[in-house]
Amino acid sequence: MDIASRFPSNPLLRPSDLKPGIEGMEIVCLLNPGVFEFDDKIWLLLRVAERPRQIEGKISFPIYNKKGEIEILSFDKGDPDLDASDPRVINYKKKDYLTTLSYLRPVCSDDGVHFYEPEGYPAIFGKGELETFGIEDCRVASMGDEFILSFTEVSEFGVGVGMIRTKNWKDFKREGMIFPPHNKDCAIFEEKIKGKYYALHRPSSPELGGNYIWLAESPDLIHWGRHKCIATSRKGMWDSARVGAGAAPIRTEAGWLEIYHGANSEHRYCLGVLLLDINDPSRVLARSTEPIMEPIRDYEQTGFFGNVVFTNGHFVKGDDLFMYYGASDEVICGARFSISEILSTLT
Repeated sequence: MDIASRFPSNPLLRPSDLKPGIEGMEIVCLLNPGVFEFDDKIWLLLRVAERPRQIEGKISFPIYNKKGEIEILSFDKGDPDLDASDPRVINYKKKDYLTTLSYLRPVCSDDGVHFYEPEGYPAIFGKGELETFGIEDCRVASMGDEFILSFTEVSEFGVGVGMIRTKNWKDFKREGMIFPPHNKDCAIFEEKIKGKYYALHRPSSPELGGNYIWLAESPDLIHWGRHKCIATSRKGMWDSARVGAGAAPIRTEAGWLEIYHGANSEHRYCLGVLLLDINDPSRVLARSTEPIMEPIRDYEQTGFFGNVVFTNGHFVKGDDLFMYYGASDEVICGARFSISEILSTLT
C-alpha cells in the first residue's frame, strides 16, 4: 500500500544542482533533510555528503583530524586489509570509516517545490572530536521563536545524537551530545506534555535486542531519562530489520502521529506510522501493518544506495502533510499525504 502523492517534479534536488561546500570535493549525495518554516518560506536543511574525486584503483575519503582540519585518507582497492563491500562504510584493519563527509546546508523555497541557496545563511559543519566523520540526518523542531536541531554525530568513538539551538539560522548554540553512542534517529516533540519535553530516539543493541524506537523525557532538552521502548522490528514484515523515527510527531485529534522508517533484511526502506496517546506518548494506540510509502519509483530504487525512501522532515497545512524525503540516498524528493487518510489506514 502506497498512499503518497509524489510531487510531479521529483527529484527536487540532485547533487549536480549544488556546488561543493568543501574545497576540492565533489557532492556524491543529497540526503533526507530537516524541514522548517522561517521568514515566510519553506526551508530544507540538507545533509550533503562530499568526497574527493576518486582515482582508479583507490578509495579516498575525508575526515576531520585532531586540529579540526579536513584530511584525506586513501587506500588501495586491492589491499587485503580493506573491506569496501558497503558503499557507505569501509573497514580498514578492523577500523570503520565513512566513505563521505556529511554536513548540513540550508536551502529555501517560496512554493515548496523550487529551492535555492539564500545568501547569508551558513552551512553547519562538524566540530570537535565527536564529529570527526561529520554530522548527519538533522531533525528540526520548532518551539516558539526557537528551532531545536537534533542530528547524528559520527566519529571513531561511535554514533550519537547532538543538539544545536538557533533563532535566526545565523547564530548557533551547540549543546553537545544529548544521547551517547550508539544512538540516532532522534525526533523531539514540538510541545511539552504535562510539563516535560519528549523525544523519540533509537539506541542500537546488535547482540541482545535490536534497532528499536524508544521514548525519553526531559526537563530541559539536555538531560534525558525514563526511557521506554515503544516499537520493535517485526519478524517477516517490511520493518523486520530495523525501525527509526522520522520527524517530530504531529498532533492530531486521534493522538500523536509519527511517520517512521523501517527496513527489512534486504535493506529496503519504507515508511509507516505509529499513533501515540496524546497525554502519554509511551502508549502506542496503533501501528501500520503495511507501509504508507515504498520505494517504487525509478529514482527511489536506483542511486547511491538503492530501494530507499527516508524522511526527517515535513510541514502541515490543515489535513495536508507535505513531506520531504531522501530517495536512494542520493536525491531529494517531495510528497503530499492526507492526514485523515493516513489515520484511516490504522487498525
